[in-house]
Amino acid sequence: MALIESGGVIIKAQDYKENDKLLWIFTEKMGKITAIAKGAKKSKSKLFSLTHPLCYGDYLLFKGKGLYRLSEGKIRTSFQTSLTDLEKLTYASYLCELIDISLQDEEENFNLYKEFITCLYLINTEAISYELLIRAFELKLLKYTGYGLRFDNCVFCKNKLSVSNYISLRYFGGVCDKCPKEHGLYINKATYNALRFLNNTSLDKVYRLTLTEEVKEELFKVTSFIISSVYSRKPKSLEMLKFIKE
Repeated sequence: MALIESGGVIIKAQDYKENDKLLWIFTEKMGKITAIAKGAKKSKSKLFSLTHPLCYGDYLLFKGKGLYRLSEGKIRTSFQTSLTDLEKLTYASYLCELIDISLQDEEENFNLYKEFITCLYLINTEAISYELLIRAFELKLLKYTGYGLRFDNCVFCKNKLSVSNYISLRYFGGVCDKCPKEHGLYINKATYNALRFLNNTSLDKVYRLTLTEEVKEELFKVTSFIISSVYSRKPKSLEMLKFIKE
């Protein structure tokens, strides 16, 4: 069996048999993988603390014919504080679910991995509005999985756009005044500018943006519709996000 070491975050864990766990890990080197952790349910196991959801660590894994097998590891940091705060937990769980539904097994995506780690750190530090941070991450997720939105040129005629009041949800981008408005949403121009800013700005800089509640609602409508349409399933955590917003 091949031995592989990689950084990663546990995005999901499930009890397996009497003492084992199944883990879904978003790793730096292999993308999203599924691994078995033998004996990890036992509190005295060396794997016990390494196998909780939102644990970020360095993992040593064996690659067999089927699943990976977790041998050992070392915690870099744990985002477990998110588990004691409902709002943090909901947003962190949503991030993990986005990774799960948007990537195939062993589909390496280093750019998305870096954004994911950064976003978890920022949620944990409470430095930035969770809502803005999540919208920015959603846009980066779409970009790094092949569904990036285009804001600088009309998606139909390719003419340059300074701003638009319409987003095509089929062709993922802005539409100019002269082209047909089909299969999309009319939005405020302020929302369009906010989408472009969040799409182009690093996650740690999104705090610079101040938005009205109306613009925030439109941002949520655009990203949630596209995410629910293009990936393998609709994120269940979206309903909890709606509940928190209310």
